[in-house]
Amino acid sequence: MTRRLAAVAGALLGLVATAAPPSGAAELRVLTAGAFKQVLVAALPAFEQRTGHTVTLDNATVGVLIQRIEGGEAFDVAVLSPAAIDALTAKGKIAAGTRKVLAKVGVGVVVKAGAPKPDIATVDAFKRALLDAKSVAYIDPAAGGSSGVYIAKLLKQLGVADAVNAKAKLIQGGAVADHIAAGEAELGLHQISEILPVAGVTLVGPLPAALQNYTVYAAGISSAARDRAAAEALIDQLAGPAGAAVLRAKGMEPAS
Repeated sequence: MTRRLAAVAGALLGLVATAAPPSGAAELRVLTAGAFKQVLVAALPAFEQRTGHTVTLDNATVGVLIQRIEGGEAFDVAVLSPAAIDALTAKGKIAAGTRKVLAKVGVGVVVKAGAPKPDIATVDAFKRALLDAKSVAYIDPAAGGSSGVYIAKLLKQLGVADAVNAKAKLIQGGAVADHIAAGEAELGLHQISEILPVAGVTLVGPLPAALQNYTVYAAGISSAARDRAAAEALIDQLAGPAGAAVLRAKGMEPAS
């Protein structure tokens, strides 16, 4: 009996040891801009299981996150535009030498599921689609979202800014496709990776090649990171082969 009890006790201790996180487990806080949130949501379970670290995410536009970081908000890893990472590094908010470019994503056109798909194969066809749509949704450039800033410039470049903005629904944050699914606008413009996860919509396709603009995402480690090694491990996974597979599944491309 004593031997049996000892064996059971040993087995229970083994289970506890297996279930407990490693003694060096860290808690990471990641601030991520725009479309890259979808990649992190998909990639983090494997990272947490492999390392024992835990990660919390906070998502906003690049402009909003820059303001929050400059205001002293605590974080361990930030995923922003390369220019934003560089600017925050110059201000001492992100540790020098930690920037790593991770991914790029193009802008796509979205309509509600079941709606006719407009022709956007050429620049002229895309212009007609914008002008023919009853309403067009895109991220408000004033909110600091990279796709919204680009689209505002593109509409001026195409000579349709006044006509489109007269019927535009400017989105302050989140996924433009959510508003298309809800019937708030007929046609939407947003990063492809922000369109694919949304139910009730159809990705018409990417912008014509001559008009396409890629948003690039880069990661940097806070100069006040609680566990720099854990932060580096997360960035290394995102930049490695496993991260590349997640990127492609979420409508992005590896930075290379």
